[in-house]
Amino acid sequence: MMNSTPAITGTPSTTRAVALHGTTLVTFFAAASSPTPLYRLYQAQWHFSPLMLTVIFGVYALSLLATLITAGSLSDYICRRPVITLALVLQMVAMGSFLAASDIVWLIAARMLQGVATGLATAALGAAMLDLHHERGALINSLAPLGGLAAGALGTTALVQWAFAPLQLVFALLLAAFAMQTLLTWTTPETASGRPGALTSLRPRVVVPLQARATLKAVSPINVAIWALGGFYLSLMPSLIARATGSASAWLGGLSVAALTLSGAVAVVASRAHNPRVSLLGGAMFLAAGLVCIMSGVALGRAGPLLAGSVAAGVGFGACFLGAMRSVLSLAGPGERAGLMAAFYVESYLAHVLPALAAGYLAQHLGLVVTTECFGVAIIALALIGFRAIARRKQ
Repeated sequence: MMNSTPAITGTPSTTRAVALHGTTLVTFFAAASSPTPLYRLYQAQWHFSPLMLTVIFGVYALSLLATLITAGSLSDYICRRPVITLALVLQMVAMGSFLAASDIVWLIAARMLQGVATGLATAALGAAMLDLHHERGALINSLAPLGGLAAGALGTTALVQWAFAPLQLVFALLLAAFAMQTLLTWTTPETASGRPGALTSLRPRVVVPLQARATLKAVSPINVAIWALGGFYLSLMPSLIARATGSASAWLGGLSVAALTLSGAVAVVASRAHNPRVSLLGGAMFLAAGLVCIMSGVALGRAGPLLAGSVAAGVGFGACFLGAMRSVLSLAGPGERAGLMAAFYVESYLAHVLPALAAGYLAQHLGLVVTTECFGVAIIALALIGFRAIARRKQ
């Protein structure tokens, strides 16, 4: 039975629907990074450790991962708009929890809800955009996470610097945006007709087809490196910059996250013209060079090298992300893609969370600067191991 009802691409209604779904997805990822510039304020107010800070970050990523591998295909069964609406409602509850937060338990609960909501939204909004316009949908799906993360970090930083009640205002604005998007979602065409088996679809299915295993093994060091770096930036980077440079400005932390994610988005667009192998090899070198620059900035206590290294590492992030995904997913047949995508995301999000938790633990005992040096060396090593593995493979 067919499970989709494709809209006619190029019509005004289709264009508006793609724009709305794309904007909604960007808003979800902006909400994901919006707490990052606030973590230092929360720490100062509630006096929790760097390890607990990474726990707050980790519960978001793990709940997002769990949602993706269980409910990632739910919109194929109960249609796109109901799942998008559920994600928006959960996200509004999460924003309300941030607004009401009075201790760290509230933060953890809000981030967990946010992870579930973002997992549902990522799958359903991504599928809806592909239904409506495959080319535009694929491009927006690639750019929305990086662009949204940059917007959230910079927007929150601006509010911290210039607005009143920085711990509340950003979440009030996001709550209003999600409420408006909930209403507008029901003005868009439904692109899936649904089918029976929704409960069965919730069973996790993580499978790596035989023909994809060697390629996944080869790209794994690079994939782990980029996701680990992303986790470090979204949890500890603002605190690191403040510690290394002695600056109390919130701008440096927000700019470092934006530098990584925006340059990553540019690299995604630029890498579409190259084959995955070229993207991976070039990206690995940019990643290693960026980490050397970042570590130099930390050692010197200078913001310039830190931001320049963030741009270079971001280029590596974007090129490697697109190259890894295209290399692996192109090897799966139509009936194998969901299981392989789940496996790819399991690896990616575990790499996003576990190294950040380890960094939080080490920072508590060794300090942020020493932890960053160890972390940087590990990322460079993974990038070079991955470079060698890809270079040795045939075209």
